[in-house]
This record gives sequence, C-alpha cells and structure tokens, in this order.
Amino acid sequence: MNPESVVRLTLKENCSMVAYTYTDPFAFYEYALDICAAARDRDLKNVMVTAGYLNEKPLRRLYEVTDAANVDLKFFDDEMYRKITTGALKPVLDGLVVAKQMGVWLEITHLVIPTLSDDFILIKKMCTWIRDNLGKDVPLHFSRFYPHYLLKNLPPTSVSTLKRAREIAKEVGLHFVYIGNVWGQDAESTYCPYDGKVLIKRVGYTILEYNLEKGKCKFCGHSISGRWKE
Repeated sequence: MNPESVVRLTLKENCSMVAYTYTDPFAFYEYALDICAAARDRDLKNVMVTAGYLNEKPLRRLYEVTDAANVDLKFFDDEMYRKITTGALKPVLDGLVVAKQMGVWLEITHLVIPTLSDDFILIKKMCTWIRDNLGKDVPLHFSRFYPHYLLKNLPPTSVSTLKRAREIAKEVGLHFVYIGNVWGQDAESTYCPYDGKVLIKRVGYTILEYNLEKGKCKFCGHSISGRWKE
C-alpha cells in the first residue's frame, strides 16, 4: 500500500490515528515518514511504537509529524544493552529527551525479564532518571515477560516482582505507573495523582470507567497530563 492508500483506509474505517509498530517503524523509516506526513494532512494522529534507536537528525524529522510515542527502554545498563540487543543505552535516552522537547506525548515500556532486567537497584535508577529528565507525568509501563523466541530458557516474570517495580517507581515520584501483560489487576488503570481516585478503569484493552472532563479529574478538578479525546 502506498502512503495515501493507508490514509484512505484509515479514514474509511473511521479510525482517528495510525500506529506504526511490529516491525519497529524506524526500520521502515522513509515509508513511515511519508505515511505520517500524508496522515497529518488529513488531520489524523500518528503514534510510534519503537525501540527508540535512531540518530537525532532523522528522529527530529519524524517526530515533527508524530503525535505520540511508546518507547521500549529495554535496559538501564549499557553493558546489558550491548550484550542482549547489540545496541547501546545513550542513544535511546537521548531520543527520549528529544521526544519530550518536541512535544510528542511520550510513554515508556520496560520489559522486566528475570535475571536480565529485574534488578531493583537499576529499576530505581531508571525511574529517577525518568523523573529528572522527562518529568513525573511520563507514563511508565512495566511489562511481564513470557518465554518466547530466543529467551525460552527463562521463566515468566513473577507478579510480585512487577508490583515491587511499580512501588519503586511510585516512591521515586512518578505519577502514572502501570503493569502490563497481566490482566485483571489494579495497575492497569489510571489514577489521579492528586486524590488517588480512578480516572480510567481498564481490563486489558477495555475501558470500564472514564472519569475525566476536558482533561481534568472530575472529582478534584485538577488537570491531568495526557492527550484526551472529549
């Protein structure tokens, strides 16, 4: 499909945005960029789901036509990044800062892998970096690992490990911290950082409650960071 065909199909299906994922959109950079530009011309939103590994100049060009990005911060240790992914930590961190600077709505996913990325000291260090460099309102998703592909020798992440990681992030001061790949628990939902009440109640991909009015908590009236559709 050429870029205009993607946009036409999006409009035909009454979708409001295009998500670029599986494979990482940075791997098909020129195609993603062309679709983003065509989508913007038709008032559609663009969302990147990416490992966030790209040189700054092309990244800025793509983020000019990007509305939101969910970036996988795979490890908070450069040696582990190089060993497991053959990448490096600093370009990913630099890209997160660029997204924030350019006004892209940014969320971070950290896959918690037993023995590889479940070190609570590094998790605290990561959360502190996010708070200090990106702000308290950047959502952080701790995702549960399941044995798959090249890591079939490791067990699934324990729910207790994920809960402790979330506790650490909240203790550091992050406002919106989630647990992913575990359905039916409280950490799927969004809570007001001011009064603690449920703003968006979720189970999996289903929204059960929506307690926002014009981007504000309907209980206490505080503005909530995000991109809200009214």
